[in-house]
Amino acid sequence: MAEIKLGSHVGMAGKEMFLASVKEAVSYGANVLMLYTGAPQNTKRKEISELNIEAGWEYAREHGIEELIVHAPYIINLANTVKPEIFELAVEFLEKEIVRTAAMKSRILVLHPGSHVNAGEEAGLAQIIKGLNQVLDNNDDDVYIALETMAGKGSELGRSFEELRAIYDGVHKRERLRVCFDTCHVNDAGYDLVNDYEGVFQKFDEVLGLGQIAVFHINDSMNPLGAHKDRHANVGEGSIGFDTLYKVVHDERFFAVPKILETPWRCEEGSTKKTLPPYKEEIAMLLG
Repeated sequence: MAEIKLGSHVGMAGKEMFLASVKEAVSYGANVLMLYTGAPQNTKRKEISELNIEAGWEYAREHGIEELIVHAPYIINLANTVKPEIFELAVEFLEKEIVRTAAMKSRILVLHPGSHVNAGEEAGLAQIIKGLNQVLDNNDDDVYIALETMAGKGSELGRSFEELRAIYDGVHKRERLRVCFDTCHVNDAGYDLVNDYEGVFQKFDEVLGLGQIAVFHINDSMNPLGAHKDRHANVGEGSIGFDTLYKVVHDERFFAVPKILETPWRCEEGSTKKTLPPYKEEIAMLLG
């Protein structure tokens, strides 16, 4: 049986940069990892030459890691029609992130589709399509943009499989698109993985095709089905529960698809600061 690809979001900082990321992933027992190439809330980025990529990959291969997922910063908002400068920044920065993703030898760049900022779904989706076309028409890197399924809080787009399909339908190079399937977001968007597991994936298959899922984010949810909130919970401690998340991780249809935990860090006893990563325990639980 093929090995399940399971890991978590890790940091990238200090002198070791990517090497430190891989060491962190290995310490959790992971065989895949996801990172931001810089702080997710700003556009400050180190030069590619400073990321210590070769040393990181050498260590990764020694420890059975052969795949890396990059997550685009969430400040990128391709759906914004209200402020042209924010859209232009998003396009420009996404172009750079694709180049950085390719330089890091990753083929998957996860992207939040964007928020329409009260301009309406139609305007927002059209703007996302426009932005993706601007970016992809001028880029030949071997990188897929994996549009993330969103919870639908505020004016977020990508909260339904049909919205993602609408983006696909407008993009010239749609073969460069994939989907990042986030279990918490899908639950919060109203898809009942717990009671209708097969029905949800059948629906996804009809609208987009199961083969379009390039990565899973494995997160429990603090909120009930359809809450449109997007608050991740630790595995087995939310409304999705351990059994359903275990089912996703062990689903034979998705063995080749990397699965990434983005669950909250924990507090040490008597502290309110979240300093303890839960990933070693959660990976062991889900593989057990």
